[in-house]
Amino acid sequence: MSLPPSAAGIAAGYAFTGPALDLGALLWNGSCLPEAQVRIPLPMLNRHGLVAGATGTGKTKTLQLIAEQLSAQGVPVLLADIKGDLSGISVPGTSNAKVASRSAEVGQEWAGSGFPAEFYALGGLGHGIPLRATITSFGPLLLSKVLRLNQTQEQSLGLVFHYADRKGLELVDLKDLRSVVAFLTSDEGRSELKDIGGLSTATAGVILRSLTAFEAQGMSDFFGEPEFDTAGFLRTADDGRGIVSVLELPAVQDKPQLFSTFLMWLLADLFHDLPEVGDADRPKLVFFFDEAHLLFDDASEAFLDAITRTVRLIRSKGVGVFFVTQTPKDVPGDVLAQLGNRVQHALRAFTPDDQKDLKATVRTFPDSAYDLEELLTGLGTGEAVVTVLDENGAPTPVAATRLRAPESLMGPVDGAALDRAVRESALYGRYAQAVDRESAYEKLAARAAEDVVPAERPAGRDETGEPRRGGRGEGTGEPRRGEGGEDRSVVEQVVGSQMFRSLARSVGTQIGREITRSLFGTARRRR
Repeated sequence: MSLPPSAAGIAAGYAFTGPALDLGALLWNGSCLPEAQVRIPLPMLNRHGLVAGATGTGKTKTLQLIAEQLSAQGVPVLLADIKGDLSGISVPGTSNAKVASRSAEVGQEWAGSGFPAEFYALGGLGHGIPLRATITSFGPLLLSKVLRLNQTQEQSLGLVFHYADRKGLELVDLKDLRSVVAFLTSDEGRSELKDIGGLSTATAGVILRSLTAFEAQGMSDFFGEPEFDTAGFLRTADDGRGIVSVLELPAVQDKPQLFSTFLMWLLADLFHDLPEVGDADRPKLVFFFDEAHLLFDDASEAFLDAITRTVRLIRSKGVGVFFVTQTPKDVPGDVLAQLGNRVQHALRAFTPDDQKDLKATVRTFPDSAYDLEELLTGLGTGEAVVTVLDENGAPTPVAATRLRAPESLMGPVDGAALDRAVRESALYGRYAQAVDRESAYEKLAARAAEDVVPAERPAGRDETGEPRRGGRGEGTGEPRRGEGGEDRSVVEQVVGSQMFRSLARSVGTQIGREITRSLFGTARRRR
């Protein structure tokens, strides 16, 4: 069957010769044309993308469809599962009349298939391997977004991090950060900030209250150790398929700032650690960022700049990012400009604001043979307007598309089966149990105790009140002799001094940690 000339021109724009993902079949004049397949070249998946559309138009199934094909071609995938219905990607789907009808319409040889999957949960809230981050690696910019701090408070929090880095005070969990803020507003702490600026009591109070409220909401579980190594998302299964990492987020749906910012931390951490690869034949990872508008709501200019730069630069490290939201206007223009692949589901135009959003969306597409305003309001569930980058990096013609049906289960798996899959994971033993090691809170508490003890201890006596024992002159102010009886050398006296030991601890900690800050102020870990 020959295609109408206009439809043939569109179809020619998707006739790629290399590996590609099959999205569906072209829609033209109300008919589905299965011989005209709409596809995305695999190497272009690291040029980022947008999946948008009103609620109920099929965005989640589009994510599932793309994730399945990426996995089948050996590309690992990270999915943010906001609603809790993507776990079904791990088990084969079941055929029914709707699936059979859809696959026949689009020319799909449908066969139920499950894909290798790992399940994660933020801090262990819900089903999944716990994902944790330390306060230090999260950094002040991302944490300010979570705590809803203003620009002045954000800058003050950055000062706190700078001080902790310089003094070797590890910020592992929320109590560590709270203790450092409290110390820096004390009489002793204020004097230590003279050379790098001050921290006002009012600003410190806001930060402390925000931390307390945040912790009261049960958020302390997200910060701590063992910190997740994001290299775990880059794995493939024994059969060569990419592992689909599903981050289960239903338990934190009412904490949108947290989960959106945590996802940004994952992306920033990957950015730090991955080497430059340029234009590879396939992505190392494709990251689907659901409910993306939550990331940009109330974001500071510095935060938006950091997102823009991260998205722009992470492409060369082989990572593709797909933002998933309701309308393109949810994504700032500088970020939207980086998204070369577009799958736009139906939009609603019930109000004047809806009409305005519709017109703005149409202007973001290349010129096309369709009346996009009419088309976008008339698309059915599982249909979308598509334009992607071809194998040369040029935009393809706009194509109305009836999308294929996912081959895995389109819904959640049973909770017991999910828990079993989590416990059987090779990563479960490494991350399941939280660890609370010595960090800033314990070090500052010990420091406070040391300051109190000498004032209460009689001169020349030990912690029990007994006379000191040891070399000549201990506790008497007389010079101490070495084992051979000779007086201590100048070097011995300096090395044995409290000031030297304190300096050595500070310098040693700094050299050992080598904290470096990135675009988001997050700390780079050594792997």
